[in-house]
Amino acid sequence: MTLSSQIAADLLEIKAVSLSPSAPFTWASGIQSPIYTDNRVTLAYPEVRSRIEAGFAELIKAEFPEVEVIAGTATAGIPHGAIIADYMKLPFAYIRSKPKDHGAGNQVEGRVAKGQKMVVVEDLISTGGSVLDAVAAAEREGAEVLGVVAIFTYELEKATQRFAEAGVKLKTLSNYSELIEIAKETEYVTAEELELLKKFKDNQETWQD
Repeated sequence: MTLSSQIAADLLEIKAVSLSPSAPFTWASGIQSPIYTDNRVTLAYPEVRSRIEAGFAELIKAEFPEVEVIAGTATAGIPHGAIIADYMKLPFAYIRSKPKDHGAGNQVEGRVAKGQKMVVVEDLISTGGSVLDAVAAAEREGAEVLGVVAIFTYELEKATQRFAEAGVKLKTLSNYSELIEIAKETEYVTAEELELLKKFKDNQETWQD
C-alpha cells in the first residue's frame, strides 16, 4: 500500500473523515457535501500522527529541498507544522488568520527573516482560500514561500484554479480520489454511494440531482 493509500485508510479508520452521501453535511460555505473532514483528530493517534509527520518530512525534502522555515496555519496547521519543524530540525512560525489587533500587529508569529524560504503546512485543502491568504500574509512580511503541503485535499477544481492563479505549488499526502477508492475496497460505502461521491468531485452543485 502506498503512503497516500495508507493515510486515506487511516483517516477513515479513525473517523477523521466521515462519508455520508445519503445524509450530507453542510459546510460553512453552505455547500451540501457527502464528506466531512476534521484532521485535528489525527493528533490523538500517535501511530497515525507519526506516519503523517514522517510523510510530510519526506515530501518536503523531495519537493522543497531549499526550505529554511516551516510555518503552520492557524489553527489546525500549527501542531502539525511544529512537529514537522522539530522532526526536520528547522525553525517554526505560524500564520494567524488575521493580524493581531494589539502589540506589533503581527500576522506571522515567530522569527522569519526577509527572504527566508518557507513551506506552509495546512491540514486540509477545500477551496484553498484560507491557506492562500496565509501565503500572501507570509509574503507580505518578507518570507519567500516555496509552497504548501497538506494532509488531504478534496481535489476541487476551484482550489486547483486558485493555486494556479496564485502561482503556488501544492503537495498533499493523500486526496479525495484515493480515499473513495479505499472506501470502495473496504466496503465502507455502497456502489450507489460511491457514484454520488464521484459526482460530488465533478460538480459540488449538481451531485445530488
